[in-house]
Amino acid sequence: MNKIDQKFQSLKVLKRKAFIAFITAGDPDLKTTEDLVVALEGAGVDIIELGIPFSDPLADGPTIQASFLRALNKGTTVKKILETVKRIRLKTSIPIALMTSYNPILRFGEEKFIKACVEVGVDGLIIPDLPPEEAQNLCRLAKHHDIATIFFVAPTSQDARIKANTKASSGFVYYVSLTGITGTQKAVAQSVVKQINHIKRFTSKPICAGFGISTPQQVKDIGRAADGIIVGSAIVKSIHEHKGQKDLIGKVSHYVRSLVKALR
Repeated sequence: MNKIDQKFQSLKVLKRKAFIAFITAGDPDLKTTEDLVVALEGAGVDIIELGIPFSDPLADGPTIQASFLRALNKGTTVKKILETVKRIRLKTSIPIALMTSYNPILRFGEEKFIKACVEVGVDGLIIPDLPPEEAQNLCRLAKHHDIATIFFVAPTSQDARIKANTKASSGFVYYVSLTGITGTQKAVAQSVVKQINHIKRFTSKPICAGFGISTPQQVKDIGRAADGIIVGSAIVKSIHEHKGQKDLIGKVSHYVRSLVKALR
């Protein structure tokens, strides 16, 4: 069974929700990325989303775009990220999902990319600009190797789209908690909880909410309805704020631990 499925099963037994942390691979460098994954697991993170930097991202706001640029300027590549995952696997078995635009996969080659993911221990793929209708071959390859393919549902999604995307998803369904791009928001609408409950009419798969979540209160409020909470921009911002400091890992972990505590 896929590690992501195993994680949600074990959390269900414990009556807990999943905390999913997004970090950009290679920001500030791949060694720090490697150390952060291990430290975030220690801070209570259940699943890691590892962002593959791309020069023309689709859904990412200014914070993550800036982190992508910093990582690319450091020479971060898909191959180097996969090598980093391989090293991480020597230290932890925490579920890891790669979040990437489709272009790097297309350039790498779908079959070659999936095989490389299997070899290093990737558990899931999140590709914001690839709808299920265009992902059939990739999903087939991923399913054959027990890699989850995670699709999005947005606040604007009609029922037909909700049905299609939840059906195509494995691992969990990614609910975009706001219209627009990623980034911390001062307020997350109460309608998020209502919409998550609506999506649950169409699927029994875990529904995890992300985009705009950055405070313990937001984590607590949305966590009442969602099966998992995804925090990205706020963590990436914390990493950048402490860049160059000896206690970067500790300070980022401390912030993330405060969010995890709110979910528990």
